[in-house]
Amino acid sequence: MKSRPVPDPMPVLTLSDALFRQGFGTRRECRALARAGRVMVGGLVVDDPDLPLSPDGLVLTVDGTDWPYHAQALVMLNKPAGFECSQKPSNHPSVMTLLPPPLRTRGVQPVGRLDADTTGLLLLTDDGALIHRLTSPKRHVPKVYEAQCADPVTDSQLARLCAGVVLHDDPTPVRAQAAQRIGERALALTLTEGKYHQVKRMVAAAGNHVQSLARTRFGVLDLPPDLPPGQWRFLPGPQAVLGD
Repeated sequence: MKSRPVPDPMPVLTLSDALFRQGFGTRRECRALARAGRVMVGGLVVDDPDLPLSPDGLVLTVDGTDWPYHAQALVMLNKPAGFECSQKPSNHPSVMTLLPPPLRTRGVQPVGRLDADTTGLLLLTDDGALIHRLTSPKRHVPKVYEAQCADPVTDSQLARLCAGVVLHDDPTPVRAQAAQRIGERALALTLTEGKYHQVKRMVAAAGNHVQSLARTRFGVLDLPPDLPPGQWRFLPGPQAVLGD
């Protein structure tokens, strides 16, 4: 008679491990943080760094700020203009300066890049496999950009963007998945790949000029209207972007 498999117990980690994995410092610093009484769990001060905890639904309150435990972080940021999507910016501050120290410490990085003058939805994560999944051209993850243009947007320009335009450094036509007029001088463009200055160059090749640009959607995720520029928010997981 075969015995039933014994289910794996819920994984357990110590308080100091949880703090360390969330980016609150070195292991020694995290132990000191707990011993100093600066951490609460379930509304109670916990000063034992070796206290075993389940990561499932765990919320750490550090110095009065709630911090939900995420084995791998995925956040969205409403990027303002004047910030570079680089760890080592050259002409503007890095978008990383808009994030709290724990996220920077644990090594989140932008999923793709937005130009310094482009605003809107930017994802950041410390999950390398997810970055590849979201940015690989083979995955065809759609991204929607809204552009304010110098001249009125014409039906001919929209048709050219969907049929494919040739950029000066690539003889292969680049096509938009969708192009829609959303104002006399504004359009929404859906792309499934990312090239250098792609939207601006495509619109120029179609006979217009982008004056301002914002990304409003990534996958199935829309930029929330209640997320102000420069602010960020945790996402529950990849399904928030991929929808699966």
